Amino acid sequence: MTTRQGGVSMAPWDSLNVGDHVGDDPNHVAANRRLVAQTLGAQPVYVKQVHGVNGLALPFQSKGLDTDHSKTSLVSGSAIVHEADLTWTTQPGLACAMMVADCLPLLVCHRHTPWVAAVHAGWRGLAGREGQGVIESLRQVVQQQGLIPQDCLVWLGPCIGPTAFEVGAEVVSALSWGLPAHNPFFESLAKKGQFMADLAGVARYRLKAVGFDRLYGNDSSLPWCTYRQETLYHSHRRDTSRKGGAGRMAAFIWVAGDALARQ
Repeated sequence: MTTRQGGVSMAPWDSLNVGDHVGDDPNHVAANRRLVAQTLGAQPVYVKQVHGVNGLALPFQSKGLDTDHSKTSLVSGSAIVHEADLTWTTQPGLACAMMVADCLPLLVCHRHTPWVAAVHAGWRGLAGREGQGVIESLRQVVQQQGLIPQDCLVWLGPCIGPTAFEVGAEVVSALSWGLPAHNPFFESLAKKGQFMADLAGVARYRLKAVGFDRLYGNDSSLPWCTYRQETLYHSHRRDTSRKGGAGRMAAFIWVAGDALARQ
């Protein structure tokens, strides 16, 4: 997982911004992505994230998981832009990449099989449609691989925390599908119809509900909050309003080159 530190971008994207869609100098973004790839020792594969539930296998195939029957790729000039909020691979050296700046990144691996996945889990992706969100898509992908969620490890990265994520009743309604009637993930505010939401908490509940019980990383505490930890993390909600722009971090996971030999 990258932070905002160690790159070449100028304010307000300073300094390690890997987002090519946020107004930063394209040359700076390209330089930052090269720095990341060199550090990883793997080839990051970025996609166009659309806050949805669709997934694609790497390397790109003609058809990915399309749970809402929408297109998963677009033609932009002569290049194909792949849309996905979930990618997975078994090919060593290809790093699944998901960009974030308040949304929640999930990195997934199997305990015994060289298979990995990365997930972009903002509130829209978590909510999905009638409780079928990006986490439910992840479970479907795992099962399609002949694996089971109980044998997977899931790392939750930094995201906007419960002391900073103010939302309206419509967001609470969308995220509440399948949650217990009295849950700790939403705190009502004095302002009518406004709540503080625990995005990582909702994700942990949804993950456990579909069988992912080996969870690590973000426990909703302050050190994991992108909004509150300004020197470490980019935050779209914080920096766009205050500074006129916000960079993007990214979470990466890949199969090591010797993983197949160790089986």
